[in-house]
Amino acid sequence: MNLDNKSAVVTGGTKGIGFSVAESLVKAGASVFICGRNKAELRDAIAELSRYGQAGGEVCDVRSEDQVRQMLEEAERLFGGVDILVNNAGMGIFGKTVEELSGDEFRQTLETNLFGVFYACHYAVPMMKRRGGGYIINISSLAGQNPHPKMAAYNASKYGLNGFSEALMMEVRQENIKVSYICPGSVNTDFGGDTASDAKAWQLQPDDIAQVIMNLLAMPDRALPSKIEIRPSKPPVR
Repeated sequence: MNLDNKSAVVTGGTKGIGFSVAESLVKAGASVFICGRNKAELRDAIAELSRYGQAGGEVCDVRSEDQVRQMLEEAERLFGGVDILVNNAGMGIFGKTVEELSGDEFRQTLETNLFGVFYACHYAVPMMKRRGGGYIINISSLAGQNPHPKMAAYNASKYGLNGFSEALMMEVRQENIKVSYICPGSVNTDFGGDTASDAKAWQLQPDDIAQVIMNLLAMPDRALPSKIEIRPSKPPVR
């Protein structure tokens, strides 16, 4: 996909994987619209992205269907359409058993990681159809196929996201809309209460995930890598 005159929406685009993806897209010529929940972080991220091209954004909590709809409508209004959607916004609560996990924590995890993706796809698909096609890329996790104790809510949300992505891919492929989902292993970010550090340089970096997305967008129209697994090449030996 030639990114000139294309517009992309990246949820959770103010930091970590989302910001790296947005930065790669805007540097490649796309107009990029990001969202996040923190107004100050959103302002700073847009200012940084605007150094390289057209960028915009809006405060949005992807757990709210109305906010997601309004965010995508603003992206379409600002840039004339939506060609690429990267569903990156996510949350994780780790270290709690099912017995310890609250109902609110379980609900928030699924509403962010699964419902938020549904809302974005629900409103983006008709926008892409109006443009003659597009590409939806969902950021999942290896935890979407490998269960872990004290990660039940996150596991459930990512298992669901993988199934959702595959069903959506089959629904829209004849409409010139591609759907891929990426399952990273450990990424060196602040996600889920973790802390990015040089000591974790063995982990994947956000730019590695951005590179995967740019590679997907560069694939010929006839080819669809629907699922990508990426993991650290040399994790510590336990």
